[in-house]
Amino acid sequence: MISSPILFALVVFPDSFSLSWNQGRGGFLFALAFVVAELVGLKLNIPTKRLLAVVPLAAITIAYLIGLEYGLREYIEGGAEIYDVQLIFSWTWMWDFIVMTAFMVATLFIFFGTKWVRISPAGPIFLGGSAVILSLDAFFPYDTLGPLQYVVPYLVQTNAWIITTFDLGIATARDNLLFLKGDHGPFALQVFWPSAGVHSVIIYSLVMMAFLLKMNIQKNRKIVYFTIGILGTIGVNMIRIFSLSLFALKVSTNAVEFEEFHSVAGEIMFLPWLFIFLLIVTAIETKRLKKLEAAKVEDKAT
Repeated sequence: MISSPILFALVVFPDSFSLSWNQGRGGFLFALAFVVAELVGLKLNIPTKRLLAVVPLAAITIAYLIGLEYGLREYIEGGAEIYDVQLIFSWTWMWDFIVMTAFMVATLFIFFGTKWVRISPAGPIFLGGSAVILSLDAFFPYDTLGPLQYVVPYLVQTNAWIITTFDLGIATARDNLLFLKGDHGPFALQVFWPSAGVHSVIIYSLVMMAFLLKMNIQKNRKIVYFTIGILGTIGVNMIRIFSLSLFALKVSTNAVEFEEFHSVAGEIMFLPWLFIFLLIVTAIETKRLKKLEAAKVEDKAT
């Protein structure tokens, strides 16, 4: 039942499921994967009445998705002018994520009550975090949100150093600007906080905190996992910027081709990394828990 609006959109509007963080519904699939991963293996006995109570919510959400194709999207875009929103894509997709977050939270609440926060928080928090990031990008575009833009020059400078060190081309960094010259001529790259992957650090932090909150492990181990994940996410972001630079240096400086690569380069790295890291943490702690239980059984036997 949780998956019905997402699967409906996937079947009816498959083209909308791009991996671009601010131009598609690809995040819906990862949110669903988080929910499935958290619920699989649990002995769930949800009363029929609760299942039926979700049907109207699913119908409303599906009606919203259909309505977008019949004028609702244009109505939402009209609202962007009222609030002086410059980035229309971020504004319109933000509402998709808000609606899906509301549906998923309401559904989990109906199923599990307030316990849903400990049973399956990662999916809704991922969707809600994505909605927040899209709203920030819509209302504070480019570098107008100073705190999030603060780290970008350091990432750009590091990237220029890597390119120069490995003699991949000529790279000069100046604030958030990266001037490149490679096999296909000169290319200037201006990096803002979403392109630098700062949004992925925020989303990772929200999802990982929710994930670790429900795990019955020592505080120190939670801190270690969280820290490793932050460093890994920063590493993925560095790879993202480097891959964008390498594309301009070695593949093409055509603006259209670069933008096509740029639109998916981040999420195609970050989302799998996040999901795989959570699976690794789960596997490690599950194996560790089994060893502890086995040791307790042996102690009792002796």
